[in-house]
Amino acid sequence: MEASAEPVLYHKLQIWEPSMELEEEEEEERSELLVTGPGRPQDAPGNRVGGLPGAWARLVAALLLLAVSCSLAIRQLQSRGSAGGSLGSAAPPASGHSHHTGVYHHSAIISPAATCSHLGQRLLVAGGNVVDAGVGVALCLAVVHPHTTGLGAMFWGLFHNSSSGNSTALTSGPAQTLAPGLGLPAALPALHLLHTRFGHLPWPRLLMDSASLAQEGFIIDAHLANALAAQGTKGLCPLLCHADGTPLGFGAQATNPKLASVLHRAALAPTPDLSGNALLSLLVRDLGLEEPSARPMPTLEPALWLSIPQGILFTTPSPSAGPELLALLEAALHSRTPSPDPCPPLLQTAMTPVSSILATVDSSGSMLLLISSLNSSFGSGHLSPSTGVLLSNLVDRSATSAWACPLILSSSLDDTETDVLGLVASGAPNMARTMTHALLSHLSEPQAQTQHQHQAQQEPTENPSSCSQGTSLQVAAHAEHVFVSSVPKGCCPFQGF
Repeated sequence: MEASAEPVLYHKLQIWEPSMELEEEEEEERSELLVTGPGRPQDAPGNRVGGLPGAWARLVAALLLLAVSCSLAIRQLQSRGSAGGSLGSAAPPASGHSHHTGVYHHSAIISPAATCSHLGQRLLVAGGNVVDAGVGVALCLAVVHPHTTGLGAMFWGLFHNSSSGNSTALTSGPAQTLAPGLGLPAALPALHLLHTRFGHLPWPRLLMDSASLAQEGFIIDAHLANALAAQGTKGLCPLLCHADGTPLGFGAQATNPKLASVLHRAALAPTPDLSGNALLSLLVRDLGLEEPSARPMPTLEPALWLSIPQGILFTTPSPSAGPELLALLEAALHSRTPSPDPCPPLLQTAMTPVSSILATVDSSGSMLLLISSLNSSFGSGHLSPSTGVLLSNLVDRSATSAWACPLILSSSLDDTETDVLGLVASGAPNMARTMTHALLSHLSEPQAQTQHQHQAQQEPTENPSSCSQGTSLQVAAHAEHVFVSSVPKGCCPFQGF
C-alpha cells in the first residue's frame, strides 16, 4: 500500500478521433469490392484482357467504384460538418446503445462552474489526463469563483492511479501565515507539484486558458452573484463592482487583468519556485510587509487506507479530517448499526469554512478529487491590487483542514480494471461525519449489498434529511465507462466524452 520509491507516471488518455471509424469502414468496403470471389479465378476465359465479357465486367466494376466513392465523399463531408462545433462538444463513436445523463465512454469532469467544466473537457480531448484536467479546472475556478478558492487558497487532493493501483494525497503543507490572519499562498506550488508527478500536458497549457479568462472577461454565475449579494463589495472593488460601488449581478462580465498577469508569469517561469516567489513579492509589497523567510511546502504522500468488505478506502492524511473519517467509518462498519448521530447539527462556529470541490475520472479508473478553501467567503476580503489575489482568512490553524476528507473506494488492489468510486463534499463544518453518512448510505443500498459494481451506475439520492448542508460530488468507473453526479442534483455542471 505504500507509494513506489520511483515516480509512477500516470498514462495519457487514448483519444478517439472521428476519422478512425470512417477509415475502418472505407477499408472494409474497398475489400468487398476488390477481393476476387471464390470460384472466379482471374485467368478464367471471361476475364481475359480484350475479351468482351471482361470489358463489361470492368465497366460494371468501375461504375460500382464510382458510386461508392461518391457515397464516401458525401459521408465525409457530413462528418466534417457535424464535427465543426467546438472542441468541447466532441462525442464518442456510436456504440449501438444510449447512455443516461452523466455516463461517458472515456472520461469526465464535474465542477461548480460550467465554464471550468468545459475547459477541463477541452484539456481531456486535447490529450490530457485526469490530473491535467483537474489542475486546469482548479486554476479556472480561481478566476471565476473568488469567493471559494483562488491562488491564496489551501489545497487538498486525492489521486488514484489505475495503472499502479496506488492512491496519493496532495497537501499544501503546514498552514503558515503571511501576516496575522492571512494565510501564505500555496496554490501554485501545490498544483504544480501534482502536475509534475502525474500530469501529461505542458504546464503552461494548463494556465493559459485561465489567464485568458481573467484578461478577456468571465461571466458572473449564480454562485458568485449570490455570494456577492450576501457579502457586499467592501475590499472587492473595482474587480467585482459597478462604477457606483454596487456588486456585479448574475450575467455581468468581470475581468481580473492583474491575476491574468500572475498566471502568465507562472506559465513562463522556468521553475515553480520563481513563479511563487514573484507572487509573494507582489503580495508583501501591497501589504507593506517584509518578505517572509517561510515558503509554501506542498507534499505528495501515500494516502491513508482502510480495508473493508467492499474493498479498500483511501483518504487524505493528517492534518486533514481523513483520519477522523476512517475512524468513524471503521467504528460504524464494525458495530453493524447505524450511527447514533449520522447528521449532526451545524457547529456553532464564528464562520463556516467555504470550500470549492471538483472531480475528474477516466474509464480506466484513474480519478482526481480536489478541495480548496479560503476558510471563509472571499477569504480575507481584501483584494491585492498588484495581483488580483484574495488571501485566505487564516484565523484558526486547527480549523483550516477540518473540511478536507475526499474519499476513494476501490473494489480491489489486485485488479487494475476494478470498479472505483470517488466522493468529495464541501459546505459542512464537520465534513468527516457528513462523508461517513454519505458512504454508509451508499453501501447500504439494496444493489450495493449484492454487487458493488452497480454502485457506479446509481446517482446519489437527494434527501432533505441528509447531512449534506453543501455540495457533494460522486464519480465512478465501471465496465469501461465513467459516471458523474452531484447532490443537490444539477448543482455542478459536468462534461465528458
